[in-house]
Amino acid sequence: MYVTVTVLTIVLNAAIAVADFARARFVLANSAAVDVPESWLPALGALKAAGAVGLLIGLLGVRWIGLAAAVGLVLFFTGALIAHVRARVFGNIAVPALFLALAATSLALTP
Repeated sequence: MYVTVTVLTIVLNAAIAVADFARARFVLANSAAVDVPESWLPALGALKAAGAVGLLIGLLGVRWIGLAAAVGLVLFFTGALIAHVRARVFGNIAVPALFLALAATSLALTP
């Protein structure tokens, strides 16, 4: 179960990091809706990518790095949910909630 959830978390975070770096239209729209400046996208993408890489390193045997990455992603997506609530943007709040749930599950299942 740990491997399956963590691999899914890695893939989705890597994909959204690429979308952040590419400034995908949906990323720009979502960022504007929750009042996140476009200039933050490279840093936010880097954090998501670092989380994905850290989880992968954890799967490859360096468990403490995977654990740290999972904690970081939990904190990141908690912040994303707070940004949605603060901006009263609830139409797509399920997306950061899903990412948070995956990160939290990866954290909880870390051996």
